[in-house]
Formats: sequence, structure tokens, C-alpha cells
Amino acid sequence: TSTMFRVGGSALKAVRSLAKAPSRSFITFNESHDMLKEACAQFADEELAPIAGEIDKEHRYPAEQVKKMGEMGLMGVAVSDRWGGAGMDNLAYALAMEEISRGCASAGVIMSVNNSLYSWPVNQYATDAQREQWLKPFASGEKLGCFALSEPGNGSDAGAASCTAVLDGDSWVLNGTKAWITNGPDADAAVVFATTDKDLKHKGISAFIVPKGTPGFNYGKKEDKLGIRASSTCSLIFEDARIPKENLLGEQGMGFKIAMSTLDGGRIGIAAQALGIGQAALETAVKYSAERKSFGQPIGKMQVIQTKIADMATRLEASRLLTWRAAALKDAGKPYTKEAAMAKLAASEASTYVAHQAIQVLGGYGFVTDFPVERHYRDARITEIYEGTSEIQRLVIAQGVIKEIVGSTIKGR
Repeated sequence: TSTMFRVGGSALKAVRSLAKAPSRSFITFNESHDMLKEACAQFADEELAPIAGEIDKEHRYPAEQVKKMGEMGLMGVAVSDRWGGAGMDNLAYALAMEEISRGCASAGVIMSVNNSLYSWPVNQYATDAQREQWLKPFASGEKLGCFALSEPGNGSDAGAASCTAVLDGDSWVLNGTKAWITNGPDADAAVVFATTDKDLKHKGISAFIVPKGTPGFNYGKKEDKLGIRASSTCSLIFEDARIPKENLLGEQGMGFKIAMSTLDGGRIGIAAQALGIGQAALETAVKYSAERKSFGQPIGKMQVIQTKIADMATRLEASRLLTWRAAALKDAGKPYTKEAAMAKLAASEASTYVAHQAIQVLGGYGFVTDFPVERHYRDARITEIYEGTSEIQRLVIAQGVIKEIVGSTIKGR
């Protein structure tokens, strides 16, 4: 008994020692995070929010604002300055994404795709020579990138790529169509996933960097979308599109791995985008409730409205903490697949809920374009679909939880 007590006492001392030490599990912000957040908030309020409704109606790409975002370092937040980026971390990226998206969800997704889906895989898997050409001008905001994984027939089944790439001498020849490509018509290059060996299924997919202007590389019509209408979305069509052999990203057969790891990080960006949309809707609802009077008092004093505000704010704040945690885990080099899926699931569904409730608070005014909440509602909806639907996020989360508790995924059909 005394031996057990001594062991327990030693363990207790160790726990007390750890309790006094700084914990890496807590999310901490430094001065650069605060400065970035403030700068992005000011830019969103002064440059994005005033035009967001107009460019949404006109389906107009905000070229001038995107250029300024590049000058601010926002198009390559977590890319090192050696390769044209801001040299910050993923927590900074999440903070910036939320503020930009609070001002304009379309600007947010343009930024997210260039950061998460284009710059990250090029930074992670490219050679230095490739980074010089295909990362530096993109992370600096001089050029814009996009990510081409989805196809008209494969949806969430990313491993069923029918787009093919065949090696012909010193060139890869691509054939097929990619669908729902954000930034497509405006991008200067695309990270494209194509099958190089059909017999290997998902292990036979490879990634390529395909520049705009490649012969045989064309665009489908711009999609007329429900939301994020100032961002351009189209199909990419490859008909004997020939690119140099050295445009292979990573090794042959690594495409599926590159795509999945890219989407993990991309979900942090979309979670932050969803938070920005939801925060904008919440702020509009709260301000309206303080000004709108009914039965002789501001409706914000009514319990039913206060209940809505409480639920809206709580869902957003909980999702925000999940998002920051996923970003912090990525920065620490720890596994974050499950946590990124949790963040994306919670934030996207919270955003849609908050925008829905904001319309209820505004009543008829929430249903017309005089107020921005109808746009927030339309913009929020896509966050539950792209970069993995809510249904896919639940599968990813469940698999992660089962593996943690059981030690492996559940076998069987």
C-alpha cells in the first residue's frame, strides 16, 4: 500500500508540475494575430461590405479587392515569405478568413481556394523549382489558383476520377472534365487530379499543375449559383491538353493522398468562412433588434428575440473554438483530420442556422435585398456542401472517433 501511495504521490507531483507549465493544448494569440485580425476587420468593413450586395447581384468578380488582399498578404497567409507568402500560421489564416468572409463571402471563398486548395498542396508537394514558378506569384497575390478534383459524375466519390493523364514522351496529355471549380475562369493555374493508372483505382490518381492558356484546356459556362455569386465557378474541360512532364505534382500515384490532405486543411478555411457569414448575419440581426420597435419597445428586449440571439451566438462561438483548435493542431504538426471535419460541420450548420434565424428576427425585411441577411442565408448554404458535404464530415468524424476508442476502423461490409 505504501508503495502505491509513493507512486501516486510522484504522479500527483508530476501533474502539479504540468499544471504550472504552459499548455500547448490552449489556443494563444500573439500581437501579430491581433494586428492581422484588426486589419482584416477594417478592410472588410471599408472595402468589402459596402460592395458585397452589388457584386452579388452582378455576379462580378471583385478583382480590385482581391488585388488589395494580395498586397495585404492574405492570398498566402501560411506560406513562408521565401515563397511569396505572409509567413504566418494557420490560426492567423482562420482569423483572417473569418473577417474577410464577414465582409463578403465571395471574397472569402476566392481567398480560401487560393490559400488552402492551391497554394498549400503546391507548397507541400512541389519541388523548389516548381515553387518558384507555381507558388511564389500565387501566394503573393500576383496570380490566382484553383483546385480541380470534382467531376460531373463522381460527387463525393473523389477516388472515381474519369479524367485521365497519359504520358507521351516528355508531356502528359489530359482528357476529361472537372466540375464546380471555384476561381476557374479567373485562375492562372489549376491543380488538377487525373487517373494515370485505372487498374490501381484511387492509388492510380496523380496531381498536375495546369496553366491557363494550355492548348486543349477550355472552360464551361459560368454557373448561375444560389450564393457566393461574385466568385466564378465553372467546369474545366481537357481535350488532349498537353503539359510538360515536370508539371506532375509530387509523385505519380500520389494524387488521392494529396487531394485528401489538401481537403483536411481546406475545411479549416471553409469553417472560418462559415463563421464570417454567420457573424455578419448575427450582427445585422442584433442591430436591427435594437432599433426596431414593436408594442412600444425595441424587439431586442423581448424574450423570444433574446432567446434567438443567445442560441445564434452560442452556436457560432462553439464552432469558432472548434475551428481555432483544428488550426492550432495543424500548426503544431499534430493529426487534425477529425477536428477539421468537426469544425467544418459545426461552423457550416451554425452559419445556416444563424442566417435563418436572422431572417426571422428581421421578418419581411429579412426576405428582401434591402438588408444583407437574405444574401448571408444564400451564401451560408454552400458551406455545407463544398469541400466535403456535411454527410461526409460525419463519416470522417465517426471513423476518427471509432479509431480512437477501438484502435481501428470497424471491419466488414
